[in-house]
Amino acid sequence: MKLRRVVLASGNTGKLRELVALLSPLGLQVEPQAALGVADADEPFDTFLENALAKARHACRLSGLPALADDSGLCVDALGGRPGVLSARWASRSPGAHRVRTGTGAGTRNHGVVAPALAADAANNAQLVADLAGCTGRAAHYYCVLVLLRAADDPQPLVADASWHGEVIDAPRGGGGFGYDPHFLLPELGCTAAELDAQRKRLIGHRGQALRALVERLRRERLV
Repeated sequence: MKLRRVVLASGNTGKLRELVALLSPLGLQVEPQAALGVADADEPFDTFLENALAKARHACRLSGLPALADDSGLCVDALGGRPGVLSARWASRSPGAHRVRTGTGAGTRNHGVVAPALAADAANNAQLVADLAGCTGRAAHYYCVLVLLRAADDPQPLVADASWHGEVIDAPRGGGGFGYDPHFLLPELGCTAAELDAQRKRLIGHRGQALRALVERLRRERLV
């Protein structure tokens, strides 16, 4: 049975923006889970795959629709692969976590109040730079795993993953993207992920690579 409507099991606005743009050529009706009254699922696991499965099952069960979930993050060699699955909450979960002040400049709203997602990104990036102080090895990669479930009890989840390699720099560059993008340098291009335009990032980034692999599976199995 072909997929007609899919719920995106994420509350991350940056991920939603990328996934909706990547899925639009398929002609699927894409529904963010929040539009259906589905709250974010817990992500208690130590692996990206387990967390993605948990999010997809949660959205599928509550919405009654096929669900697509992403779990992704930045893995830094010098930190033993961390932040990893803790990427979105690294500032509060890092072993060396400390309070990071966010200023009232770019990314703020009225009266100097920082938008929550931007404040979280700023805190996570500041924590990452602090954790890497004195480290000469800055190799890192973004990793993304996508899971699509046709039903909450689907015994054959469709899974695709991809990595995007680069290195971490201390000073942010660029105003695009989200998450760690301003600190994620692509040496072969001489720019950070945040300096790429949205279309280029969707083409070469970890999420775009993973979704293209997933779409190939969907087409092979005649689901789209």
